[in-house]
Amino acid sequence: MLDANIKAQLKNYLDKLAHPVELVMSLDDSAKSREMLGLLEDIRELSDKISLRESSDAAARKPMFSVTRPGEEPRVHFAGLPMGHEFTSLVLALLHVGGHPPKVEPEVLDQIRELEGEYKFETYISLSCQNCPDVVQALNLMAVFNPNISHVMIDGALFQDEVNERQIMSVPTVYLNGEQFAQGRMGVEDFLRRLDSKAAEREAEKISAKEPFDMLIVGGGPAGASAAVYAARKGIRTGLVAERMGGQLLDTMDIENFISVPKTQGPQLAAQLEAHVKEYDIDVMTGQRAEKLVPGELLEVHLANGAVVRSRSVVLATGARWREINVPGEREYRGRGVGYCPHCDGPLFKGKPIAVIGGGNSGVEAAIDLAGIASHVTLLEFDNKLRADAVLQKKLFSLPNVRVITSAQTTEIHGDGSKVTGLTYKDRETNELHQLELDGVFIQIGLLPNTDWLKGTVELNRFGEIVVDERGQTSVPGVFAAGDVTTVPHKQIVIAVGEGAKASISAFDYLIRSSVDNSGEQEKVAASG
Repeated sequence: MLDANIKAQLKNYLDKLAHPVELVMSLDDSAKSREMLGLLEDIRELSDKISLRESSDAAARKPMFSVTRPGEEPRVHFAGLPMGHEFTSLVLALLHVGGHPPKVEPEVLDQIRELEGEYKFETYISLSCQNCPDVVQALNLMAVFNPNISHVMIDGALFQDEVNERQIMSVPTVYLNGEQFAQGRMGVEDFLRRLDSKAAEREAEKISAKEPFDMLIVGGGPAGASAAVYAARKGIRTGLVAERMGGQLLDTMDIENFISVPKTQGPQLAAQLEAHVKEYDIDVMTGQRAEKLVPGELLEVHLANGAVVRSRSVVLATGARWREINVPGEREYRGRGVGYCPHCDGPLFKGKPIAVIGGGNSGVEAAIDLAGIASHVTLLEFDNKLRADAVLQKKLFSLPNVRVITSAQTTEIHGDGSKVTGLTYKDRETNELHQLELDGVFIQIGLLPNTDWLKGTVELNRFGEIVVDERGQTSVPGVFAAGDVTTVPHKQIVIAVGEGAKASISAFDYLIRSSVDNSGEQEKVAASG
């Protein structure tokens, strides 16, 4: 099941086990069960601390296995083969159950242990989803450290009957005690905020009590990470607030144009950026959404949890999000057939007809990927021609189960109240309306800057981008901006990194100059006195 190289790497990890680990398997006579047995036997052979036995629970999902300590009730379960993006989830589960300490702050572990009540989590994932491992790893960790919590990862492509019964069309989807609880990427702190009613209040008080920063970066993507590193290297008090470290990288698959790195994947590059940031004395506050910027001698950034962060300078690097088509049915059926991440949700539409809206590189790449999963893909482009690179168009038109419709304006997405059933588009050349029967719609029409919270504070252009000069300075003194959120053209990772560095250096220069100006004013006051 595992090749020699992976076995060697895994053995090095398993040498860190402090306690015995038991793998409890629930199998049937299916091919997937045989694959799972092969995986578990490979793991057992790599450590004398690991044992393997069959489950006595006849009602358990099959194929499934659990990771536990001998004599304890299993609380960490994998319904499906945790390969692909989820292989790391398996490795971490083995380590944490086996007593290897997690890379989590002690106060977070204490908060997990103190949760009261029974929590039975189920997470539906796809093995191609780059957002799912964060959720799986967070809930597995919570299950390891609190006996009242259990968690099962469920491969939606393998347990299609459950996916259809629960009408799951987006991953990760989390159920708690049988009821849908959450969708999308979440970490340990995010779950604790929802489960611990006073967590947000305590966190807000802690953040508000912090001394003012010299430079505060808002955003944790490539631009924000770069700005934070450059600030910290100047030896000034640096803070970073972000909803998540990595930004759009976490929703990006293959990256082949980041100079000096021939090929990588978004989540991997995001992890490397985060690790680089953590090498410096930077106060990182994740899981935080900025809601207001208040100019002044000390700039204030107000957060959604009520906290207020103060700083002498600010670098805005809040990036962008998927652009919506803003038609009836889009928001109503988001996560129920309307999706924005084909890599994540595509496997849930195996053998079903779907549509992709958008004829740029993102849309055509999505259509190509989905053509290998769906029964049929219809690509709709507003313009009278596709805008994707020629090599991508050539591949697209070679696929037998793809139809391309240009000059098509989507006017409505239809559903039956619980899931998508089709869409209506207008032929822009004839004004005729046409209907398509579909099970899913993936929207790939570009990005929208995350600047709603800045309207009326800093100057924005008609696209909502922050207007900056050649130094990254905004219309507000002491406030700089970088990355996809700005008017700088060509939204690329490598450009965002450079712009983040530039904005940070410019902000540092502003701090030096304002410090000199202030001292000069003080001298004048003293002399006149």
